[in-house]
Amino acid sequence: MAVSRQACQARTYRATDRQSVVALWEACGLVTPGNEPGQDIDLKVAAQPELFFVGELDGDVVATVMAGYDGHRGWINYLAASPEHRGQGLGQMMMQHAEAELVKLGCPKINLQIREDNADVQAFYESLGYTVEARISLGKRIDKSV
Repeated sequence: MAVSRQACQARTYRATDRQSVVALWEACGLVTPGNEPGQDIDLKVAAQPELFFVGELDGDVVATVMAGYDGHRGWINYLAASPEHRGQGLGQMMMQHAEAELVKLGCPKINLQIREDNADVQAFYESLGYTVEARISLGKRIDKSV
C-alpha cells in the first residue's frame, strides 16, 4: 500500500515513542555492536531533544531522524524509514524536516556519515544533494560501557 507523504507527519520524539523507535531501528539494521539504541535515545533526549524527529502514520512511528547542531555544523543520525514503506518518500520527507529545523538555527552545512559499503544509502543521500567529501572520519569511544 502506497503512503502519501502528506499522510505521514514529522513531529518531535516523545518518550512514549521509545519502543517503536527501537523496533524500527532494529528492522532497518541500524542497531549494531557499539550502538545501544536505548542509550542513544537517552543521550539525544538529554541534548537537543527538539532535534529528534519521528514520522507518524496512522498513530505508528514509521520513520525517524536525529539532527544535531554544534554552532558550526549540523549532523544527521538515525535516519530510518520502515522497510514496508521504503521508496515512498518518507526518508526524503524526514531529511527535509531536519534540514529545515537546522536552517532555522542558522546552520550553514550538514554532515553525515554512512558505512563505507552502504551503496544504496549513499545513492539516496546523493539524490538529496549530498556529496562524498574527501575527509577521513576519526572516532574515539570514550564510553567503555558499550
